[in-house]
This record gives sequence, structure tokens and C-alpha cells, in this order.
Amino acid sequence: MSGGDFIQLRDVCKSYGEGLVVMDHLNLDMRVDDRLVIIGPSGSGKSSLLRVMMGLESIQGGTIGFQGKPYINGQCKNGKPLDIGLQTQIGMVFQHYTLFPHLSVLSNLILAPMKVHGLSKSAAVEKARLFLARLGLESKLHAYPSQLSGGQKQRVAIARALMLEPRLMLFDEVTSALDPEMVIEVQNVMLQLAEQKMAMIIVTHDMHFARHIATRVVFCANGKVVEQGPPEQIFTHPKEPRTREFLAKVLHLD
Repeated sequence: MSGGDFIQLRDVCKSYGEGLVVMDHLNLDMRVDDRLVIIGPSGSGKSSLLRVMMGLESIQGGTIGFQGKPYINGQCKNGKPLDIGLQTQIGMVFQHYTLFPHLSVLSNLILAPMKVHGLSKSAAVEKARLFLARLGLESKLHAYPSQLSGGQKQRVAIARALMLEPRLMLFDEVTSALDPEMVIEVQNVMLQLAEQKMAMIIVTHDMHFARHIATRVVFCANGKVVEQGPPEQIFTHPKEPRTREFLAKVLHLD
């Protein structure tokens, strides 16, 4: 697998009905050591891209490769449009946690590894304890989601995704529903993952965080990649007028 073959999107098309096109023959490559941060105006397809990558939504055209193998095929008429084996190697953390409210923190973490990977309960519990300790949540093992702060819920959601040992993590606006003081604790966890060279695609409105965690920033608008590059280039010397216009609004620049 060469550098850019970790993820390859080719001519990916996705729309909701006839009026809303969120991916218009979109092309994008990702290296195994990349941390892509996707920025852009509302409705530009950022969250849709993550949901497609996770296999939660289908595409109407194009193909997606993952780890040098065919993963999703928008033209597939017969057979399966998605490789389930590859899908299980992707973890996703959502804006609103999506924890099971009737399960304890521990039960939230061990459910998928036991069902998906056939892990024994004792092995899953041991693994869960390690992840929770790493994220400073060992005292919340038997708590329920309703007893946690927003920042704690989001860290539990990250731990749950990591339990399946994904090759790729997707983060969809994971701090936008949090109080400011809780944002830092979640971002710190993501920065720890970055230090461990975890491949990530992150959708965020926090440009300061984007600059710190990204190896590459991708600006999308009207269903296409308008511009991409290292964070220092995109935020300091964007080439495209549409990128400059967007950043002027979100960064309050003159």
C-alpha cells in the first residue's frame, strides 16, 4: 500500500432528493499517516462524507477504496455495495454521543467487541478498564450515561470506538455540543490519539483545533474539494478565493 492508497475517493456522488447535492464527483486521497480535517460551510457534505465512510449512508456514484482494497461501490447493481469486513475497521464518534442510555459505561464498551470480534466477556472487561483508565474515566465504570457530563460522555464514546481497534477514526463535530471547559478534555484525548499516529478524519468548526491537530486541511464547498494543504498554508496563505472568503467569515479576518 503506497502512501496515498489508505483511502481513495473517486468521482463520489451523493444527493438527497433532486435539490441537495452534497458530493459532486468528489475526489480525495488520504495517507495512512494523515489526520484530515474537513472544513467548509454548512451543507457542503462534510458530515455526509463521514457517514458514507462509516457505511451509514449510500452513494449514488463513484467508488471508495480503503487500505488499498475496494470498499464502497456506488455503481454496484449486483452483490454487496460495501465490504463489511473493511467497515468494521472504521470507528466513528458522533456529535451527540450515541451511547446506549440503558447500559452502564462498561456495558457500552464491551457490547461490540463481544458481538463483532467474539471477545470473551472477561477479555472485553479487561480491555475496557484499560481504555477507561487511559481516558481518566476508571471511576465511571458502572455509571450510566445520564450520570456523566457531556465531556465524559464523549470520552466514553471515543473509548467505545477504540475498543474495536479501528485503523481509521472519524470524528463528526464531537465538541460542538459541549460547554467550553469540556471541549478541552475531549480535544486532549484526540491529540493523544494523534501522537499515537492514529489515522483520523475530523469535521470541526473549531479552526484553532484544526490548525493544531491536522496534517492536512481539506476545504469543501458545493460538493467538491476546493482546496487542500498543510494547515499553515490553508489558514495563512489560502490560494482559492472561495477558501479566503470562508476563512474571513469564520476567523473574523479583514
